Amino acid sequence: MLDKHGIAKRIAQELEDGYYVNLGIGIPTLVANYIPKGIDVTFQSENGLLGMGPFPKAEEVDADLINAGKQTITTMPGSVFFDSAYSFAMIRAGKVQLTVLGAMEVDQNGDIANWKIPGKMVKGMGGAMDLVASAENIIVAMMHTNKKGESKLLEKCTLPLTGVNCITKVVTNLAFLEIKNGAFVLKERAPGVSVEEIKTATQGKLIIEGDVPEMRI
Repeated sequence: MLDKHGIAKRIAQELEDGYYVNLGIGIPTLVANYIPKGIDVTFQSENGLLGMGPFPKAEEVDADLINAGKQTITTMPGSVFFDSAYSFAMIRAGKVQLTVLGAMEVDQNGDIANWKIPGKMVKGMGGAMDLVASAENIIVAMMHTNKKGESKLLEKCTLPLTGVNCITKVVTNLAFLEIKNGAFVLKERAPGVSVEEIKTATQGKLIIEGDVPEMRI
């Protein structure tokens, strides 16, 4: 199965030349490290940066350069800094072609829960609310099950929702799936993972069509 870097590498294969891409907190931020050769994409961070680069090496760290998750980052030549009002205007206007988000739960209708666990203190939903409301192409990067081994790909989300009917694809440590017509459609298996393992780990409706290929990472 994949680790978090493997998930990021598979998602990076979905990048297309010329895309503007927003990367959420957690696993999604790693996608910037695995851009395929020959692909020119521009990463946007909702705290006000267009042109985000990969994570810095120790000697490159600048505490003033951070992403929306407060991690230190690098910038690409020609990068631009601006206030959050401009950043969210860009998101709300549909100028971002791909959004990659982490999640605690995703369901077969494309609903996502990624901001709150009841009983735990949180500061608020943050930029995820605008991203899921405005983006047309959202990929979720997540583990297939929680620490108890329970599925996070559900028939219906149980946690407070961030967005409804908005997720198009999910990449987990076990599989690459598309969400279509109220179901998870299994497109690829993670290396060494069987279809049966994925079926067992998926609580929501799962569609399997023919032989499912193994991911090429």
